[in-house]
Amino acid sequence: MAESRLIDTVLGSVRVRVSGSGEAMMFWPSLLMTGDMWAAQAAHFGTDHQVILVDPPGFGESKKLTAPFTFDDCARCIVDILDGLGLQRTHFVGNSWGGMIGGTFAARYPERIGSAVLMNCTASAAGTRQKLEYGLLLRMAGLLGGIRPPLTRSVLKAFLGPTTFRTRPDVVAFVRDTVQRVELRSGGWAVRSVVPARPDQRALLSGVKTPVLVVAGDEDATFPVPETLAMAEAIPGAAAVVLEGVAHLAALEDPPVINRLIGEFVVRG
Repeated sequence: MAESRLIDTVLGSVRVRVSGSGEAMMFWPSLLMTGDMWAAQAAHFGTDHQVILVDPPGFGESKKLTAPFTFDDCARCIVDILDGLGLQRTHFVGNSWGGMIGGTFAARYPERIGSAVLMNCTASAAGTRQKLEYGLLLRMAGLLGGIRPPLTRSVLKAFLGPTTFRTRPDVVAFVRDTVQRVELRSGGWAVRSVVPARPDQRALLSGVKTPVLVVAGDEDATFPVPETLAMAEAIPGAAAVVLEGVAHLAALEDPPVINRLIGEFVVRG
């Protein structure tokens, strides 16, 4: 049975759900998602690990955001969660936003991390196209007063690929429902911080000593394979894998494969 906790962090109170016992394994999701996206991983690894599912700042039951943040703030937030749970170290698994700040965490706090699996992410600053697309998304959301069907369709197209649309209706429904529950003002601060304002981290990541696996999806329209693999190349000794039939939310789209990869890389090391 998972225990729900609210932990004070540099980015406000953050809701985590903790289950199982053993070595800690923390999961941080993509923008617009909550810890619920990791349900299949929690069920799989909760038998022999202490699994920590994070509702990231501004989403789910965590405190709403009222200002922008930095990736260093996010890394400090991870440390605050560990301190709040009385833990010294954790393995870290992140998707998109989670994958990016997982790299920051590994670079800034090497003594607090075991292994890292960073999925559907980038170490590069946002390009002009992405800044324009997400800027338009934010403006549309402001005009419409929330995330309405046209915006939801845009997010689904950015997050999911043709294989998932064709064969995984449950995943499409989950993402649609989760996105429609996002509180617009709070979510907007997160989008601004993670997309147009995100830093180029390649120089920072060159100092990472943590064992890292970077996972890319061959249908990921948000961070295409070359961009994600460039992140792996920036991390000394990092392993990388490209998954077929997977877009931007690998853990949701193909849980058995992701569980196997995490198990092989983190658990059996």
